[in-house]
Amino acid sequence: MLLGVVLLYVGAVLCVNGIWLIGQAAAVPAGAEGEAQRERSPLFIQNREVAVLNIFTGFVGVVIAVIFLVQGGVKNDLSSVRSGGYIFLFAFTYLWVAFNQFLDAGGRAFGWYCLFVAVTAVPAGIYTLAATGGNPAVWWLGLDWFAWAVLWGLFWALLALGKNIARPVGWLTIAVGIVTAWALGFAILVGALAF
Repeated sequence: MLLGVVLLYVGAVLCVNGIWLIGQAAAVPAGAEGEAQRERSPLFIQNREVAVLNIFTGFVGVVIAVIFLVQGGVKNDLSSVRSGGYIFLFAFTYLWVAFNQFLDAGGRAFGWYCLFVAVTAVPAGIYTLAATGGNPAVWWLGLDWFAWAVLWGLFWALLALGKNIARPVGWLTIAVGIVTAWALGFAILVGALAF
């Protein structure tokens, strides 16, 4: 159930961050009038506004990761410890994004962290799919890892390598947020799926 809570908010934060990316990348004429035009767009979200949801989601992730780590340590349960470690990968992502948004930082170092997450997500997906036992929730989560690997790989290309791909990455972020996190988290929380 706790994973459902994390996934629900990860879905929300990915959707809002995707909208933020699209709004930031909008082509506008140079000058004050162009910037005012961008800010009137419904897809434009100020850095500090979206930072609030990043902080909240990061905080939710940290709390739930700590719960999993403590439970896993007390019960000597590697599965809980693994879940806590994986949740920390993403909780730290959202806290770092928020930090960068408040500081108006460029995000190059964060881009390199995204590569670490992308590379980690591939074996996590393989491991998860190998351990499905026929459980549809585990199958879904296993496939999610590969989608997250692609998305975080694109964040690396956008931020660390400076590729001009913010708009398509923004749209993909929204889609991935809905399919991999929000929908799965909702399904878990209403009892349609369970681990």
